[in-house]
Amino acid sequence: MADLIHCITNPISMMQCANAVLAIGDKPIMAEHPLEVKEITNDASALLLNLGNISDTRMEAMKISFEAALFKELPIVLDAVGVACSELRRNFVLGLINKRAALMRDKSRKFKGFFLIKGNNSEIKALLDEHYRGLGVDADESLKKEDSIKASIKLATSLNAVVLCSGETDVITDGKETFLLLNGVPEMGSVTGTGCMLGAVCASFLAHDKSLDQVIKACAFFGIAGELAREELLKNQKDMYEGCSPIGCGSFLIKLLDELSVVNEDIIEKRIKLQNI
Repeated sequence: MADLIHCITNPISMMQCANAVLAIGDKPIMAEHPLEVKEITNDASALLLNLGNISDTRMEAMKISFEAALFKELPIVLDAVGVACSELRRNFVLGLINKRAALMRDKSRKFKGFFLIKGNNSEIKALLDEHYRGLGVDADESLKKEDSIKASIKLATSLNAVVLCSGETDVITDGKETFLLLNGVPEMGSVTGTGCMLGAVCASFLAHDKSLDQVIKACAFFGIAGELAREELLKNQKDMYEGCSPIGCGSFLIKLLDELSVVNEDIIEKRIKLQNI
């Protein structure tokens, strides 16, 4: 039976996120009105919060849904878009984190919720260092991979959460175990919303099983879909151009959605590029 995935995300990538969840076989709902989100979150199997293009309405709705998901112990994916360039976003995320920490300190209940914080290297660093600032919502090319690994481990350990630092190499860690995933293609960075789609894919995978392994599978699934999309487009276009096979952004996005609907466990097992460090 398909799971209901509640996504409070931004209008820039809303349709792509919904289509990604549908491609997996689950049911997306993109409700963001503060007066209905608690009810909808309570019916869902996972919650995605994405801070892209933030607004007062979405911030209020996110607070309500976050609290509802915490008490129901749903898996929560928090995509910290833009926290490196905006104090508003950074303080908002830290407020949600503090609310979860207070619940975890409550000795009257054994908290079993699964919390995934997703961001690029700039966003992960910004959640650790209040003095750090990035430019826009893009990754910081000056940050080294080793620094991103250390920052991800430190953040995961301090929050008792799982951290996904997405990029050319994805870093996935719960603070105890750390994995590097190398699947994906550069074209994924040329289309707006692919990072948001990855967050939705993670939420969908976690609805089925709340584990670090599911985060790894979700990232591999998405990266491999991108690889297959590129390969198919190059194959189809090689006879149309002399010596080069350009891939258009629009064609790539459509083909990526196609591949998301056909990638399966066997393909993931054959193509996953994973390192345990």
